[in-house]
Amino acid sequence: QVQLVESGGGLVQAGGSLRLSCAASRSTFSPNIMGWYRQAPGKQRELVASIRRYGTRHYSDSVKGRFTISSDNGNNVVVLQMNNLRPEDTAVYYCNGRAGLSGENEYWGQGTQVTVAS
Repeated sequence: QVQLVESGGGLVQAGGSLRLSCAASRSTFSPNIMGWYRQAPGKQRELVASIRRYGTRHYSDSVKGRFTISSDNGNNVVVLQMNNLRPEDTAVYYCNGRAGLSGENEYWGQGTQVTVAS
């Protein structure tokens, strides 16, 4: 039913920037928490950043100070601004949303490839 559509991935040189966007297909979708995860080859999927409806933002230590997550429309749209990219940021990035009173309903985007060249 609800689909999370991602865009903005691609190839960028180290030190460059990319902006990832995630939009829910249903305008009434208003998750409690929206976040970006990433998975690099040989590694487990990890949380990059999240933003809570009515609340604060969280960043992993590896991206803090370089990435910024933002949202509008009640977390219906979420953007990850990635600055000063490093080769180790190379991964497939996934949009994630949790909805429901207790966040019991979880949705994932299809993933978008981010490649940072040294």
